[in-house]
Amino acid sequence: MVEFSDVLYEVKDAVARITINRPEKLNAFTPHTLRELTTAVRRAGEDDEVGVIVLTGAGERAFCAGGDVSVEDESTFNAGDESFDELVKQLYRAFRECLKPVIARVDGYAIGGGHHMAYACDFTIASDRSVLGQNGPRVASPAEGWLVSYLWTVVGMKRAKEIWMLCRRYSAKQALDWGLINACVPPEDLDAEVTRWCDELLALSPTVLKLVKKSFDDSVAPMREAQDRFSILNQVNPDFFASGEQTEGADAFMNKRKPDFSAWR
Repeated sequence: MVEFSDVLYEVKDAVARITINRPEKLNAFTPHTLRELTTAVRRAGEDDEVGVIVLTGAGERAFCAGGDVSVEDESTFNAGDESFDELVKQLYRAFRECLKPVIARVDGYAIGGGHHMAYACDFTIASDRSVLGQNGPRVASPAEGWLVSYLWTVVGMKRAKEIWMLCRRYSAKQALDWGLINACVPPEDLDAEVTRWCDELLALSPTVLKLVKKSFDDSVAPMREAQDRFSILNQVNPDFFASGEQTEGADAFMNKRKPDFSAWR
């Protein structure tokens, strides 16, 4: 049995609960965290006793604040199969391939990578104090490809571009109105609401649920496969990291100042 350091893993009543356990970092993930999450999801997918997977974050402040900016640099983005981009893709591949329903239980911030992790799950259930949004352009974190474009299938093209390109913050109530999440409840009711969804899913045919999930996934597979064939960043700006643009974004974030990207327009 694999032991985890960044993740908590528990199976109870046919539900595998996977918790990002870095509350001091608002559950921001490192490459190591992503590898552990993928291992945990695959374990749950292979466990005949598990019917539903719940993904959440430790504590009450955040589901996940995205990639840990303190370790984001050229090396972590250009590390091949161990790059942030590839490790995130491996995690979402595990979501899809397990064919079991995956529920994101969101309490607090779901920002950047934590936000697209939540909308990549089959269902997203949030407390009404949750805040959702993207961060890539704000901190010059080079998000690209399917993990970006998939959002338009959830909320429509105009809303998806707004979310990704303006980096605004959205309340759980607004996210519910847009179809970005499935349910919004008070924090004290969040676990009961998640349990209610799990119980409903567990009462259904697991094989038919797998057929339905794969049918939805296959409908967007051509888009995902086309965008996975090449690096959009290398097409748009192959000198991105050498230019200093990413450094400016990360430094501004770490020092709590407004970035100045005027030199790279």
